[in-house]
Amino acid sequence: DLGSAPDIFGKMIANPIGQIWSGAMMLDHLGYPEAGKAIFNAIEKVLLAGPGHAPLTPDVGGSAKTDDLGKAIAAAI
Repeated sequence: DLGSAPDIFGKMIANPIGQIWSGAMMLDHLGYPEAGKAIFNAIEKVLLAGPGHAPLTPDVGGSAKTDDLGKAIAAAI
């Protein structure tokens, strides 16, 4: 199964922000709003840095791989 985006399957260019953000929302729901907010703030910080200053995936103007963007968000926490 190639999933919902067969055109990018295996290229490591999928944007992980949706999955990371859903984790932040889950933490909010489970009663950990500070943790959820920390994740949201990290996503925002990386996106606001912009291409050339943060490893962004192609869909948001960069050329980074999925794991590079995820690692940048984790580091921003």
